[in-house]
Amino acid sequence: MYNYTNFDKEFVTERAEQFRDQVKRRIDGSLTEDEFRPLRLMNGLYLLLHAYMLRVAIPYGTLNGTQMRTLADVADRWDKGYVHFSTRQNVQFHWPKLQDVPDILGALARVDMHAIQTSGSCIRSVTADHFAGVAADESEDPRPTAELVRQWSTDHPEFAFLPRKFKFAVTGSENDRAVTKFHDIGLKLVRNETGAPGYEVSVGGGLGRTPMIGRVVREFLPRADLLPYMEAILQVYNQIGRRDNKYKARIKITLHENGIEDIRRRVEESFALQRVRFDGVDQDIFARIHADFEPPAYKHASIDAYAEARDSDPLFRSFTDTNVHPHKNSDFAIVTVSLKAHGATPGDASSSQMRILADIAEKWSHDELRVSHEQNIILPDVHKGDLPAVYKELRAAGLATANIGLISDVIACPGMDYCDLATARSINVAQGIAIRFDELKLEHDIGNLKLKISGCINACGHHHVGHIGILGLEKSGVESYQITLGGDGTEQAAIGKIIGPGFKADEIVPAIETLVLEYLELREDSSETFIDTFRRLGPIPFKAALYPPKEKNHAA
Repeated sequence: MYNYTNFDKEFVTERAEQFRDQVKRRIDGSLTEDEFRPLRLMNGLYLLLHAYMLRVAIPYGTLNGTQMRTLADVADRWDKGYVHFSTRQNVQFHWPKLQDVPDILGALARVDMHAIQTSGSCIRSVTADHFAGVAADESEDPRPTAELVRQWSTDHPEFAFLPRKFKFAVTGSENDRAVTKFHDIGLKLVRNETGAPGYEVSVGGGLGRTPMIGRVVREFLPRADLLPYMEAILQVYNQIGRRDNKYKARIKITLHENGIEDIRRRVEESFALQRVRFDGVDQDIFARIHADFEPPAYKHASIDAYAEARDSDPLFRSFTDTNVHPHKNSDFAIVTVSLKAHGATPGDASSSQMRILADIAEKWSHDELRVSHEQNIILPDVHKGDLPAVYKELRAAGLATANIGLISDVIACPGMDYCDLATARSINVAQGIAIRFDELKLEHDIGNLKLKISGCINACGHHHVGHIGILGLEKSGVESYQITLGGDGTEQAAIGKIIGPGFKADEIVPAIETLVLEYLELREDSSETFIDTFRRLGPIPFKAALYPPKEKNHAA
């Protein structure tokens, strides 16, 4: 993983001290809340429903054991003993006191962490495939690209006050686990006909109240041209993006109003000017970054213990069938640790669980962890022979739920329990669905099913791209839950379709049960997933199951 230079260390430390002075002036009244707001947002500090919330950056989801342990220490000392891992691969503290935030940022800076640009109308944290660098289906590790973009965009003076927030995602695999088509800019590492490395560049994707799938603006961009081309896109957006209406200020609306051909023309014109400003120093930096992402020295050892444990322990077999994914080294495995135990709050981890994950990573995963946008934790480099020991540790910590990719592996935003923007609760719905399908003992039979829940139209729970999406709304003072079907955040990008009227809070879990039972009746065989069945049949049979015709009253 990337190692901070002395410049990096000094930068985040100085930034924390600058914010200490700003907080002091806010507390003594020298700064009003309106004056303080842009300063706190630049440092990832929100003022939500009940308290401040601090969003800490975990660039492209990668951190080490010391950093994870520091997050646990912060949770214990300055919060309530737990954290929330978000769909941006970041971590959120929901209960810090304002006067403590500078100390929190100072503690984070000492382990090469910060909260810079996790909020505000700027280029936000860059995300990537959570299996980056180790996935068997990957053509190239996208993390060096993500780190280059992170360094270029941090404190970029021209793009500090964009029309609205701006998000990047990067993938190096044909199987898009980074949801690149729903980001302002999505980068896919590709090679041209001569084998030269470069990028397919998509622009204008996004969720929220106006979901849109990104459009390809460049099918192949040479690697050396990445930063000048990104400068060109951001300059065009900064110049013509809407500033009169925050709901129409994202680049997806700019693209929609101007058309892809006009945007492409403007970008290419700006790119021609930007290109001459880069004299290759960015490629020197990229080469240094790339060296930090060399694979670890993988050990050669027997994997017999893995096979024996699978034969003798059905719970271990279930865990490895569901939570373990192919590694590019066949003696190793990628382990996804579920933060979705049945009935738990999706994405939450206690400080004790975080310390155990740190210990496991240091002992058995080359001191590296990942945060996925699906709100789980990844151990990317576990030797198969060590999997039984890893499983034993996880199980003792309540972290061995075998449900990755299943219906209880729900993405959910914090909803109205925490967020002042939310119009409905999300957490209780996610918990209710997980508990119900655990009671039915059906989720393994159901198989792969992406269920995502948002507590408002801003779509932080990514409901638009759920195979089943749930959007919580307020209707006449009552929580109402709207269901969408057929969304997909992968390379087969699709926006879910609204299936019909919303359901009351006490109706939504039975409604999801009805949908899933209908799918089990409709599928051709157990290998046909929910999304495949929906694509084959469309919404009509599901709608009929959810909204059966009412019987007419024939009484005289």
